[in-house]
Amino acid sequence: MRFTNNFILSFILLFSMSFLTAAQKPELKFNANKKFKVVQFTDLHVQHQEPKSAIVFERINQVISDEKPDMIILTGDIIFGKPAKDNLRKVLQTVASHNIPFSILFGNHDDEFGVTREELIKVSEEFPNSLTADEPNLSGVGNYILQVKGATGKDTEALLYCFDSNAYSTIPDVKGYGFINFDQINWYLNKSAEFTKGNNGKPLPALAYFHIALPEYAQAAASEDAQLYGIRREKSCPPALNTGMFTAMKQAGDVMGVFVGHDHNNDYAVSWHNILLAFGRYTGGDTVYNDLPNGARVVELTEGERSFRTWIRTATGINQETVFPLDYIKK
Repeated sequence: MRFTNNFILSFILLFSMSFLTAAQKPELKFNANKKFKVVQFTDLHVQHQEPKSAIVFERINQVISDEKPDMIILTGDIIFGKPAKDNLRKVLQTVASHNIPFSILFGNHDDEFGVTREELIKVSEEFPNSLTADEPNLSGVGNYILQVKGATGKDTEALLYCFDSNAYSTIPDVKGYGFINFDQINWYLNKSAEFTKGNNGKPLPALAYFHIALPEYAQAAASEDAQLYGIRREKSCPPALNTGMFTAMKQAGDVMGVFVGHDHNNDYAVSWHNILLAFGRYTGGDTVYNDLPNGARVVELTEGERSFRTWIRTATGINQETVFPLDYIKK
């Protein structure tokens, strides 16, 4: 079989573009001022060609333009209808148009529209500035760690742990939402220990992102001793069982803050045993229940410090700006 020159050139071009896309994944690093900013969008619940979803794209563009983040993380329930791939692709095209590194995590609804989480991961991988990944042989889809280099670009100075909190309980006689499984926790502990060893025995400052709140969120919000900032307009919806993720984070000593979504009418942040447990701000439109103006949560790290600033950004500006741990120390 003979190949034309045009066919061969097209093949080479396609191969080169694929290679470059894979090879040129962006590197996360603190800027010259030693700052690193993460914007969290959560619970977009976008429906394809649904006018009620238009405000989602408006808010994404506005928040990114206002905040100019170094990283964008979407913490689940991104889509809420068919066609799932086109739906997700439209969201990610909007995010990717700003040419900022981003990644996605899954909620309990994303794979309910005829497309698996594995297939949705592949949609994210179409974009060269996507850092979405999937550690093989673990429960869930979309467990990965993002390393943030120092301003000089030499050493890793901070970590972003990303977990699949799964969808619903897989234990027959236990109802309710999913949870982070033991194999995921063991993977985290092993990786955390590796990073700590490589940092001369000192845990690196780290944040954790996933969709469904840990049971400790409810404990902390109910405690009169815990310092809480923000809005609480619904009962939190953690899994019925506690698999020990929070205890593992305390044991490892690296995670300073945990950021989730799932509860549309909560955006509070509460300190619990010196780890901040925070909800993102609902980013979706009126395709599902919500009682808050849509927006995003922002976190800003400072290189070399075990502290961070966080706030909520909406169409009208900044709300609930706090510094952890300073503002959460009981006076």
